Amino acid sequence: MPTQRLGIIMHGVTGRMGMNQHLIRSIVAIRNQGGVTLSNGDKVMPDPILIGRNAEKIEALARAHKIERWGTDLDKALQNKDDTVFFDAGTTQMRPTLLAKALRAGKHVYCEKPIATTLGEAVEIAKTAQASGLKHGAVQDKLFLPGLRKLDMLRRSGFFGRMLSLRLEFGYWVFEGDLQPIQRPSWNYRAEDGGGMILDMMCHWRYVLDNLFGEVKSITCRAPRTSRSAGTKKASPTRRRRTTPPMRSPNWSATTASR
Repeated sequence: MPTQRLGIIMHGVTGRMGMNQHLIRSIVAIRNQGGVTLSNGDKVMPDPILIGRNAEKIEALARAHKIERWGTDLDKALQNKDDTVFFDAGTTQMRPTLLAKALRAGKHVYCEKPIATTLGEAVEIAKTAQASGLKHGAVQDKLFLPGLRKLDMLRRSGFFGRMLSLRLEFGYWVFEGDLQPIQRPSWNYRAEDGGGMILDMMCHWRYVLDNLFGEVKSITCRAPRTSRSAGTKKASPTRRRRTTPPMRSPNWSATTASR
């Protein structure tokens, strides 16, 4: 059976998500199992090159997972016509610029979410990608969680009947560091650094709603921020933010997002 090489430029994989989910548990795992078998029996074997700012870190990561190619020069990597896919898991602020650069170099693109920090930037890079004629996409991994696959199967089978409304609740437990170490990098929760719970996490539930229940027409988002004082440990809301009008869809009535 012939094996097709797939050259992938992987940027931003020294971070937690890029390294664990995308490199180790995806690309390295596929390489270790001998590639992906296509319907005609051929195999596709990913051949990544790891690109990052810190040469020492990127070299150590490549050596640890038996990846021969690594570097710090993204422009040089994009010039290699043998690598046809660009993947980005770097900072959100850099993403639109990097994706546009890769598209101009003729690369198919795949990236972490969100694709930008503002609506204007997101629309612009989406239009650029669509006009390029190249394949492009962002992470939609929650659709493939076992529980959501089962939920989708039940919905398609008619198990729930006609769905008139849906309530989706999402919470995320972030340890403060007093009882046990913080398990998330702090930038995820700083808007000025491209993070924030709504921007960084709620895009997951948007594609879940679109793909499992119905097209989202509008959204209402209530986002209180709570904190605990060291003495009382009582939660106190300090901020509330509302965005667009209430969400409506032919298949369900309303939903809220909170943290």
